[in-house]
Amino acid sequence: MKPANGWPTPQPGDVLSYAYLWHREAQTGQEEGLKDRPVVVVLASELLEGQIRLHVAPVTHAPPQRETVAVELPAAVKRDLQLDRERSWIVCDEMNRFIWPGPDIRLLDNGQPYYGAIPDWLFAEVRTAFAAIAGRRAVKATPRSS
Repeated sequence: MKPANGWPTPQPGDVLSYAYLWHREAQTGQEEGLKDRPVVVVLASELLEGQIRLHVAPVTHAPPQRETVAVELPAAVKRDLQLDRERSWIVCDEMNRFIWPGPDIRLLDNGQPYYGAIPDWLFAEVRTAFAAIAGRRAVKATPRSS
C-alpha cells in the first residue's frame, strides 16, 4: 500500500528518519522529540481502517546503560545506511508507536524518510531482544500523534 505521498509502507527492519520522543521525556510532559534520529521499524500492523501502525526503536550514539537493552549497529551496516562513523545502538526496551506516516517523520536530502534497511540477521537480533523484554512486560511504548 502506498499513501498519498507516494512512499511505500515501511516494513520491519526499515530505518527511517524520525523525531523520536524518549519515554523519559514523555513522562515529564514533553510532546515533541528533541532530535531527529534514525529509528528501526520493529512492527508494522494494518488497522481495520486500512491505516498502518508502526512501532519504531531509536538508534542512539549513547552507549547502553546497565539497565538498557540494546543491539549495536555494526560499522558496515552504518556505512550501507549512510550514517555517521560513530558507534551506535538500537535501543530495544522502548519504542514510539504512531499511524504512518505521522507528523514526526523527517525527510532526508533525497526527499524520502528512508535510510534503507538493516540486514535480516541483525533484525533477528533486535526482534529477539524485544521479545525477551516484552515477555517481562518491560518495553516502554510511547504513543505519538497520528
